[in-house]
Amino acid sequence: MTTIRDWPESERPREKLRERGASVLSDAELLAVFIGTGRRGQTAVDIGRELLTRHGNLKMLLERDATALAAEPGLGVAKSCRLLAALELGRRYLACELQRPEALAHPAACADYLRARLGAYPYEVFACLFLDNRHRILGFEELFRGSIDGASVHPREVVRRCLAHNAAAVIFAHNHPSGVAEPSQADRAITTELKRALELIQVRVVDHFIVGAGAPTSFAARGLL
Repeated sequence: MTTIRDWPESERPREKLRERGASVLSDAELLAVFIGTGRRGQTAVDIGRELLTRHGNLKMLLERDATALAAEPGLGVAKSCRLLAALELGRRYLACELQRPEALAHPAACADYLRARLGAYPYEVFACLFLDNRHRILGFEELFRGSIDGASVHPREVVRRCLAHNAAAVIFAHNHPSGVAEPSQADRAITTELKRALELIQVRVVDHFIVGAGAPTSFAARGLL
């Protein structure tokens, strides 16, 4: 049986990564690095390709919970945990990027983080980034969850959490499981309602991002705040 060790060194995923960087690896090869070993008749790259074929893409694959992922042929508990840990490392890396003082001067960094946090949910989630008066991150919370049709957002709870963080400003975010990141009339109405409520405690709404299939939509960039 042929294994990855039988391949030319220039074709082995780990060796390619060391010599040329992770960006040159295909999705299946990246999965293989975390899968580590294959099974009878399949290399780790074969397993990666099979997983991608079955689920369509990395996003669909890694949206599965730990139990479902562990049940995939060729994975099991240890390998599925490695994959989910890698996903969480990516989220935390993006969170660290937001801790830089100049991060919020670049909306793309904030948008990338929010997409990583909210993009995988099959139902709506409304979240807040709490900021100090210099727009440094004080915390992130998922405040409300709903069905695919929408989430109920309660201004009183948003005000309460802002006071708990001693926030001077906030960035709202929620996802559209449909993948369409266009603001609805309900999105605009709740943003206006929250903005009015927070003005009473002198908390400024910096932005509201909608996370969909592509780049998140910014209310501030659209002139909707």
